[in-house]
Amino acid sequence: MNTSLKNTARLLGAGLRALLVLTVVCGVIYPLAVTGAAQALFKDKANGSEISDAGGRTVGSSLIGQSFNLPKKDAGDPDEAAVPDLRWFQPRPSNGLGSNGVNLQYSLILSGATNRSADNEELIGWVKDAKAAVVADNSTRTYKVRPQDVPADAVTSSGSGLDPDISPAYAKLQIHRVAERNHLGVERVAALVAAHTEGRTLGFMGEPRVNVLELNTALKDLGKG
Repeated sequence: MNTSLKNTARLLGAGLRALLVLTVVCGVIYPLAVTGAAQALFKDKANGSEISDAGGRTVGSSLIGQSFNLPKKDAGDPDEAAVPDLRWFQPRPSNGLGSNGVNLQYSLILSGATNRSADNEELIGWVKDAKAAVVADNSTRTYKVRPQDVPADAVTSSGSGLDPDISPAYAKLQIHRVAERNHLGVERVAALVAAHTEGRTLGFMGEPRVNVLELNTALKDLGKG
């Protein structure tokens, strides 16, 4: 019995010591080392790829899209339709989960796609309505948008519904409207879009893109200049 108790106590003591050592190593030293290395080598990414305006105020993350809408007339009405603020470049639609009420406007509660086929009547209706709105919103007194010029990302959501980027074609389509609404020259706004257009990663991965939040932050600062 004594030998058995001693062996049990020894095993329990060894297990406890292992627990304490692994807790310190895996729960304290390792996280601190990883956090320190991330802050030293990849500080921007480690902190969430934050975007700041000219005043140093954090306005969002370059990884998550945002909506740019007018304030609701009734803030307490969840069913009131959002109206885009046409002073700003607009992101791609974010009705990733359709009419179930989740993620209609870049909500971070849940992300996902419509899971509807290309010939689904409801999806076709969404696309037609979105195209008509893009044409109407972006046509100005001196610039008319043709339906055939509307790119796919202007009328469809991304797989997650949270994509922060749009295609250069969609950004260029919005230049005249943004310039007119902000009383800026078309050339200045076009130059701003060109400066915020990123090419393919490593020259061959993905597609050229424009980060909408970064572009609108620069537009805000341009308007102050």
